[in-house]
Amino acid sequence: MFLRSVTITQFKNYTHQRFAFDEMIVAIAGANGIGKTNLLDAIHYLCFTKSYFSGSDGGNVQHGLRGFRIEGSLTEGTEETTVSIVLRETGKKEISCNAVPYEKFSHHIGKYPCVVIAPDDVELIIGGSEQRRLFLDTLLSQIDADYLQQLINYNKILQQRNSFLKSCAQTQTRNNALLDVLDEQLLQAGNYIYSKRSSFLPEFNQQVLRFYETIAGKAEPVSVSYESQLQEQSFEQLLQQAREKDYLLQRSTCGIHKDDLLFLLNNDSFKQSASQGQRKSLLFSLKLAEAEIIKQQKGFAPLLLLDDVFEKLDAARMHNLLHYVCAVFNGQVFLTDPHPDRIAAAFEALGKNIQLIELKEQ
Repeated sequence: MFLRSVTITQFKNYTHQRFAFDEMIVAIAGANGIGKTNLLDAIHYLCFTKSYFSGSDGGNVQHGLRGFRIEGSLTEGTEETTVSIVLRETGKKEISCNAVPYEKFSHHIGKYPCVVIAPDDVELIIGGSEQRRLFLDTLLSQIDADYLQQLINYNKILQQRNSFLKSCAQTQTRNNALLDVLDEQLLQAGNYIYSKRSSFLPEFNQQVLRFYETIAGKAEPVSVSYESQLQEQSFEQLLQQAREKDYLLQRSTCGIHKDDLLFLLNNDSFKQSASQGQRKSLLFSLKLAEAEIIKQQKGFAPLLLLDDVFEKLDAARMHNLLHYVCAVFNGQVFLTDPHPDRIAAAFEALGKNIQLIELKEQ
């Protein structure tokens, strides 16, 4: 898969600009605030139909204007595709592939996979479990369309169940028959998701540890494991046992929406005991393992978007990362850095040709 070009209109700081790409490694340089990250985010939109950095589509429209358009030309083998994302002035979002609109945006996910590594991703290591579930769901949704659909179903039913529990508290009534129906629907989706996660994660975790050793340059006592309430009891038993508690708290207290990934260093909490360098090594290991798994499952590498990585890794770890990108990954890579000379020197030392795009003030 190769991204040939992207055209951006009224998106963030871009009024209208087209970028053409002709190398497997594309470096984007320029002063802070010039739009390097925004260009990466436009590419992410083409792959995921949404921003990586902002939850609101409207917040990505250029200041003072209404609506935006992003269009990209991609090739996979000999097949060329044009993907368009349009946010209308009305706030309606439209996504099309070769001018054919999608009925459901979810049908686009996984067709053109990508993996992003950005500065705030350290929350994956030190933040709450929601960040790690999002990471896991993003990965599995790109390689398994059924998983994505079951995840959509689960979240929809979970929201309905929580709304029902709140309404019961407000009316001071209970309706176990209706809750039974919601639980049955939740079980179907939840058990599917748990099965996929639990079968997928052992090999993935081993992949993470292999990358960690490569990036850190040495073996360290790091472990990654999957935690789920469903490992101890069936989902059905958990829901029955938690029913009284759920009524009282007005929310669903058990299920796969409580799952987590546990990171340990010397059998202690990783975020408590690891150094900054070790945290960064684990973050990059998780993301590179994601990219490698997608490549194995899809038969081609995802787009790899690296935002400001030179500032995040020391020289040794950076060399190890770039060696993987140049010698092993075999996919298209987009990276940003304020310093074009630093980019050129790093890849010259590796004997790799790159396309260098220097952004200037418009």
